[in-house]
Amino acid sequence: MRVFVNRSIKTLFIQIALCMAAVVLVPSPLCALLAGAAVLYVCYRYFRQQDSLMEDAVTQIRAFVTGDRDARIACDEEGELYRLFHEINSLAAVLNAQAQKESESRAFLKNTISDISHQLKTPLAALNIYNGIMQAEAETNGLSAIQEFTGLSEQELDRIETLVQNLLKITKFDAGTMVIEKQPENLSEIMADVEKHFAFRAEQEAKQIVLEGSDIECFRCDRSWITEALDNLVKNALDHTKSGDSIWIIWGQSPSAVNITVKDNGSGIHPEDMHHIFKRFYRSRYSQDKQGIGLGLSLVKAVAEAHGGTVGVDSRLGEGTSFVLVFPIITKL
Repeated sequence: MRVFVNRSIKTLFIQIALCMAAVVLVPSPLCALLAGAAVLYVCYRYFRQQDSLMEDAVTQIRAFVTGDRDARIACDEEGELYRLFHEINSLAAVLNAQAQKESESRAFLKNTISDISHQLKTPLAALNIYNGIMQAEAETNGLSAIQEFTGLSEQELDRIETLVQNLLKITKFDAGTMVIEKQPENLSEIMADVEKHFAFRAEQEAKQIVLEGSDIECFRCDRSWITEALDNLVKNALDHTKSGDSIWIIWGQSPSAVNITVKDNGSGIHPEDMHHIFKRFYRSRYSQDKQGIGLGLSLVKAVAEAHGGTVGVDSRLGEGTSFVLVFPIITKL
């Protein structure tokens, strides 16, 4: 939309000067009154046109901020105000170019890591097969030393596979290509599935997983990703507890949010680490977990934020740790 206004404030001064000249040339009370009225009309018309121009500019700026990347301010006239509008349009063009470049960089990063991940899957699968053959041969022939080392190599292969999978997932979140498909889910069923994933390990390590919560049937979420996040929290709790300890998974709903808590009575987190635990690849010097890769909690945070929620932590050394996921309930007013 084009707004027509005076070229500059000089035009306003010229029109006022003409009115004043009329007063000088024809010195009469009526002429002075008419000249004064003309000056007021000229000023009113000028400032009204300026206000209209500014309103149009504000409208275009708001449109750009809300996502219309083609929004521009009409600036094909002369004057200082149009010069300002031209600079704003130039800034919008620069921001568009930067956004496009960032989008392309993210897509490139996502595709690169995806390609690398897929390329790694084949050799990892082959190495696992070879390792399994060597373990079987070592067990058959009583080669305890080889059996021990193949067991260690199996752990490292599993660790690499987990690293590749988590890197791929986090990269998809960063690139904005991860689709979160929210559906009404029964939260109790999700918790039961999480408990089943770790029931055997908990039994082997003489630990207890306790479920506590109400029956929430309509929790809108992407079930697979919420399960992934909770799996990471429960695994983290199992890694930092000892035989006889317990892990609690507690959930509930308030009028404004759904809350999920995963807590344990294990070793706790050192105060020095509290502000860093959600950083990627962060490894505490106090951690007893030598196999962790530092991506699990980062993934939990990414999943929570993708659902519009938050994750917080409270921990005390020697007493245990609690991770709290909060998902606001969006209601229509």
